[in-house]
Amino acid sequence: MTEVKSPEAPAPPAAVPDELTPGRGRWHGLRPYLPLVALVVALVLPYSTLHLPGVFEGALNSPGTLQLLAVCLVFGGLAAGYDLLFGRTGMLSFGHALYFAAGVYGTDILVTKAGLPLWQAGLLAVTGGTILAALLGAVALRTVGIAFAMVTLAFAQVGAILVARDFGGLTGGEEGLPLDVSGLPQGLVGVTNTVNLYWLALAYLVVVVFVVHRVSGSPTGRVLAGLRDDERRIGVLGLDPYRFKLVAFTLAGGLAAAGGVVYVLIVGGASPHITSSEWTLALLVMVVLGGPGTRWGPVIGGILYMYLDHRLVAFGTSDAVEALPAFLSNPLSQPLFVLGTVFILAVYFFPGGLASLAPRLALLRHSLRIPSRRP
Repeated sequence: MTEVKSPEAPAPPAAVPDELTPGRGRWHGLRPYLPLVALVVALVLPYSTLHLPGVFEGALNSPGTLQLLAVCLVFGGLAAGYDLLFGRTGMLSFGHALYFAAGVYGTDILVTKAGLPLWQAGLLAVTGGTILAALLGAVALRTVGIAFAMVTLAFAQVGAILVARDFGGLTGGEEGLPLDVSGLPQGLVGVTNTVNLYWLALAYLVVVVFVVHRVSGSPTGRVLAGLRDDERRIGVLGLDPYRFKLVAFTLAGGLAAAGGVVYVLIVGGASPHITSSEWTLALLVMVVLGGPGTRWGPVIGGILYMYLDHRLVAFGTSDAVEALPAFLSNPLSQPLFVLGTVFILAVYFFPGGLASLAPRLALLRHSLRIPSRRP
């Protein structure tokens, strides 16, 4: 009987040596310094009077622009913290906004209602949010998969109901709770001090990125990556998956609560919409848009998402959109429609997120430069 041989798989494309690609060696030598360059640019940005028409409404150092950038930086940090769960551990949580809301409302209530100084209120809010994440995570992690996602969503809904019904007369109900600024440091109060809030948001982003990268590069981070790929294998090695997942869940919740402390200072109060599951879904979209499990993808996705979310409101009411025919102006005037379209296109053309854009462009450039070898 004649043996039929299966066709051999094509060999992977050979790596292109650096010396054959002009400038590639120089580029790879500069890449490790790009985050430092970005940080320096972000630090000096409030001193710039540059106007970018169509990008920002005012100069880069105007209070409105700095507040928008501060919100973007906070959500870049939130997305990076959520990626510790979703992208690096493989846990799909629908209740991550609960811990962010704990930081927002906890700080606001302790400052406005209890009269505590900001540093005490912020510390207690972060501690409370971390403990809350540990307690709820200990229950939710008894389940896996879709059941885990639904349990986290149920906890978040309970929090949203308590806030909306003004539990204990503390949250302000549907009207929210304005922040009493009389007890805050003077450097964080007033339009002229928006630059300080911007730097505070930048510091939060730096801390979150540092913590996430340190954890990911540690032995614990390698175990978390193993849980994402094959949880059963981690159990066979004698490690307890539940304990490591609880550590990641608690740490991500604490980082989200810290983001809530910064956010309430930027916006000047708490509103019930931050407790909705839409915020968690927004974080998920940010991570997927940027690239889950990548070094800088979630940060880029979070910043870009919040920028578009704010700027598309002005775009939808602009004269250029209103001058279009109704079948175009009506959908373009809805920010969620435009955001959804951008997200669908990004996922379709860049399945790995925006972080995969550079490698794809490099591969395309090399394929155009180097002719294929055929017999």
